[in-house]
Amino acid sequence: MPFIPHSEADVSAMLKTIGVARIEDLFDEIPAALKIDQLKQVPPGLNEMEVTRLMKERAAQDGTPLNFCGAGAYEHHIPAAVWAIVSRGEFYSAYTPYQAEASQGTLQLIYEYQTMMARLTGMDVSNASLYDGATALAEAVLMAERCVKKGPRKVLVPKSVHPAYRKTLRTIVALQDIEVVDVDFRRDGAQSGGIDPAWLAQQDFGTFTALVIPQPNFFGALEDVDALTDWAHAKGALVIGVVNPLTLAVLKAPGQWGETGADIVCGDGQPLGVPLSSGGPYFGILACKQEFVRQMAGRIVGRTTDLDGKQGFTLTLQAREQHIRRAKATSNICTNQGLLVTAATIAMAMLGPRGVERAAKASMRATRKLRDKLCAIRGVAPLFTRSFFHEVALTLPHSAHAVVERLASDNIVAGFALGEEYPEYENALLVCATETKTDADLGRFASALARALG
Repeated sequence: MPFIPHSEADVSAMLKTIGVARIEDLFDEIPAALKIDQLKQVPPGLNEMEVTRLMKERAAQDGTPLNFCGAGAYEHHIPAAVWAIVSRGEFYSAYTPYQAEASQGTLQLIYEYQTMMARLTGMDVSNASLYDGATALAEAVLMAERCVKKGPRKVLVPKSVHPAYRKTLRTIVALQDIEVVDVDFRRDGAQSGGIDPAWLAQQDFGTFTALVIPQPNFFGALEDVDALTDWAHAKGALVIGVVNPLTLAVLKAPGQWGETGADIVCGDGQPLGVPLSSGGPYFGILACKQEFVRQMAGRIVGRTTDLDGKQGFTLTLQAREQHIRRAKATSNICTNQGLLVTAATIAMAMLGPRGVERAAKASMRATRKLRDKLCAIRGVAPLFTRSFFHEVALTLPHSAHAVVERLASDNIVAGFALGEEYPEYENALLVCATETKTDADLGRFASALARALG
């Protein structure tokens, strides 16, 4: 951010203009009893040189490890131009552009984002984003309940959905009288790592509102989305797809699943131009069929013409409580992460459809090479037999958590130890490779893993 200095004369002039003698006078409505002289737990201030050195030291502690961990957040190449443009003053805000007359550039960008996301997902409409993938799933479930409006408030969620998504979902709907039913996945034969439609057809879940289908699922495996979608629709339920948007460059769009397609689609947009950042901020995707648009959380930007016939953009759907009656509001937790949507839109525009497809295919190739190298090590084998995208679960002869700790000393993030969320997979490691990984990187990881396994 630019540094704008103010001399004492500047400050005095500004205070005089607004009619106060001191800056403290601007806060005179705060009772004296609530004010304190100092923040005892806050260390003394540092000068610019000291702050710069401190931050460099902290950054060095983070290091630049070789990263093979995905599990919901992925390391992809981001062209330098993306954040050079995003950081311009015209875009550098995460707040919603309420004043259309002063925000045409931002509104047009969000409109373009919605168009791109609708095309990727194969859905009729997309909103202007949510907080992240986990809260987007929760909003999708709440949206499904509003769309159905009858029968038991119950949603089926496979255990192959990201564990953090399932925890967030339960937290948000816990007091909404919505039952979240865990659906196990079969591990026999070719169905290993995902839900077996034949097994599912034999289960009796009673009446339910929606089935959540992850594609790919948390293990990187590909679900039989066509059969699952048709099964849910035959039961009179809606289908909520949870997707990684990068995969949609090569996988079937949710709008084409089964006979009539998914009804609602959500996910995390992080793979599209958003860097890894200690868990966030990222942004959530939410799209749906046209018939459900009135129940969608968040905001939608629309295109119109003004009185002079010129093209213009404005917010056309704002279904939160500050805009409409509280009883009719969809959600008040739906402020879009506008800055990240801006980055994603610019990244997709720069790469184009072919560029996004190349990144997806390169990631798939890298992960398959990685799997082959690692499985050549004695005691290492695929955990599941399903096809996968750019993540694969491997079984090890020892505790995966111990292996992760061991490779960290080699400056390698080895992956996600599945035992942390799935105790039955204590010796399983979820690894990921993207287009950023070279053959030398893969070889280094394989050598380090071989040493760690003795």
